[in-house]
Parts: sequence; structure tokens; C-alpha cells
Amino acid sequence: AAVAPKIDAAQAAFLKALRAGMDTPSFPVGLSALQVRKVVALKVPGAAGPMNARLYVPRGRVKGAVLFLHGGGFVHCGLNSHHGMCCRLARISGAAVLLPEYRLAPEHPFPAAADDALAAYRWLLGCSRQLWGGKVAVAGDSAGGNLAAVVAQDAKAAHLPQPALQLLYYPSLYGAQEFPSHRHYAEGYFLSRASMQWYGEQYLAAPQDWAAPRFVPGLNPALQGLAPAMIITAQCDPMRDEGAAYAQALKQAGVQVSYRCYRGALHGFLNFYACMPHGKKALRTGGRALRQAFKE
Repeated sequence: AAVAPKIDAAQAAFLKALRAGMDTPSFPVGLSALQVRKVVALKVPGAAGPMNARLYVPRGRVKGAVLFLHGGGFVHCGLNSHHGMCCRLARISGAAVLLPEYRLAPEHPFPAAADDALAAYRWLLGCSRQLWGGKVAVAGDSAGGNLAAVVAQDAKAAHLPQPALQLLYYPSLYGAQEFPSHRHYAEGYFLSRASMQWYGEQYLAAPQDWAAPRFVPGLNPALQGLAPAMIITAQCDPMRDEGAAYAQALKQAGVQVSYRCYRGALHGFLNFYACMPHGKKALRTGGRALRQAFKE
């Protein structure tokens, strides 16, 4: 494991304020919870100990389970910021959705988040076998999309069952590799290229980690046999081309892929589903894809 950098009082205060501001729901938590049968607060095994988590159980017969890994640049966001999204995905997919509070950087640098995500996937596989038919999908947005893609690749390497689906919303997948969208939307479109660099520097404690396979899943040369994927991107997003490139790479490896780019949308538009129609559409699209994956 990488050694965490020392954080002074000013940095600690900044992180505390950033996380307090970013881990807020875009829609009232109580109203979102009305969409599902119940929301269960629990602890699930992480790589370094128990993690706080929420389990969203839909009404009716539960048809599978989804591990949802939240975005936030590996630095912020959590159970509150992604509560409404998980309620909607559970309702639309008909599956139980697990949202774990994985360890955040810079206090817990790479590969802490990836290790926690894999531990949560292993745990959810066991629960699903007992309760929901055994199938588990992975999903995530931005940094969470990175972690979801890494979980699928880790599962293959560890000879675990592949996810029923990889649902990746505007994922970060290629590390320091540059794409045209990085330059075209470098400034003025919510997420900046400079912010992407900063988040990477918080997560990666060692320079060589920028090329580590579990940080840059897009550069994996052996994508054959991975789970089917749905990749959703935003047009006006520096990360747009990363999702498009990974969709193409998966197709070339023989993996079934659906790709959709929402015209005019910005990075993080899922968080603003309450006021942005594209966010609601993307959740519906992802939820329906999950529902179909659990039927197959």
C-alpha cells in the first residue's frame, strides 16, 4: 500500500469543508427514499476494515444487486451526495443497490479505494447468492466509473464471477493519456483539466501510479471476457473521449457495449438530475439496462 502524505492543519480544514459541501443531496433524502421499499444503513467489509454503506431495496421481487461506486475524484462525495441516484436506480432496475463509503484520498491513497471496491463486490456476491439470485452488476460515475471498471478487471484476474453489467457514467479510465476532449473542454465546463490533475495527485501518492493497471483500466491490453458494458458520457466534458475510447476498446475485444453521449451535458450531470432532464434520462437508461441484464 502507498504511504499517505502528511496533511497539515490547513489542508485538513480544506478537505473537511470540501467534503461537507460536496456530500450533500441534490434532492431531499426523505423524498428520494419514498421510491424504494427501504434504505438500510449497514457496515460491509472493506480491505482495511468495515465501511459504512447504504443498501437500497426496491419494492417487489428483487432481481439482483448493484454495487454503486460514487464519484468525487476519489477525494469527496459519499452516502448523501449519491443517495437520490441510488434510490432511482434501485426503483428502475428492480435490483438492490449497495452504496459503500470507500476510503478517500489523500489520507488513503491508491489503491485503497480500488481495494475497498473489490472487497465490497466480494461481499455483495455472497449476499446476492443467498438473497437475490446471485447476479451482481457494478456501476459508478466519474472516479466511481473508474472503480467499477477496475472491479470488473479485478474480478477477471481473481477468477470471480463477472458482473452482470458494467454501468459507467462519464468514467475516468486513462490516467495521464491525453484526448482531444481534454483540450477542447479544458476550462469553463464545470470540470477543468486542472481539476482532473489535482484529483489525480491526491489519489496517487507515487508518480509511477499514474500508469498502474488498477488506475488506468483503459490501457489494459486484455479486455476479452469482461462483462457487458453501458458507457454514458457528457458532450461538454473533458473526460468524454475516455468513455468513448473504452467503449471502442471493449468492442474490439469482443465485449458487448452500449454507448451514449448526452448532447450539451456537463461532467457530473447525474448529480443534478433533480433539475437537469439529462440526469433523469441517464438514470432511466442505466436502470433499464440493469433490469435487462438481470433478466439474461
